Amino acid sequence: MAEKGVDLDAVEFVELDLAAGDNLTEDFARKNPMLGVPVLEFADGTCISESVAISRYFETLHPEPALMGGDARDQAHVTMWQRRIELGLLLPTVMAFRHTTGRFADREELCPEYGRISFDKAKAMFGFLNEHLADNQYVAGEVFSIADITAVCAVDFAARAVDLSIGDAQPHLHRWYDTVSARPAAKA
Repeated sequence: MAEKGVDLDAVEFVELDLAAGDNLTEDFARKNPMLGVPVLEFADGTCISESVAISRYFETLHPEPALMGGDARDQAHVTMWQRRIELGLLLPTVMAFRHTTGRFADREELCPEYGRISFDKAKAMFGFLNEHLADNQYVAGEVFSIADITAVCAVDFAARAVDLSIGDAQPHLHRWYDTVSARPAAKA
């Protein structure tokens, strides 16, 4: 929303304490039966969940700057990279957190080995992205996109949640991270 220039003061943000189970209540389940965040709730009570679905909504309302690609080919290219980041970096990082820290042991069965495997997958993706970014300014090429937003969130979460940080031997990933993190919307 900040990248799109949406007036953030015009939107009510409600923070949930996931560790306390705020997303596990019956009231929240009516908004998203999958119990995940984020959720965009409209004045009429309609709710949209899932980050990319919410992003698509704002992309349609505010097409510039195009964060999900311009023409059909660009949109497909950005979507490809968005999925690679979601499945290859964000998901393994989240699974490493959930299965190695025990933070949600009160509500899900843990598999520490799966957590370690997931950690290794996320770590390998850091290396893959470093190589990819040697020839690309941003994740999906030369234009900042939703893939960069998802990637920077995943990298930040990895550092905080599972102690996985960009290594000294990953200068291209460092350059990209510094560039993306310096954007005004990243501070919003």
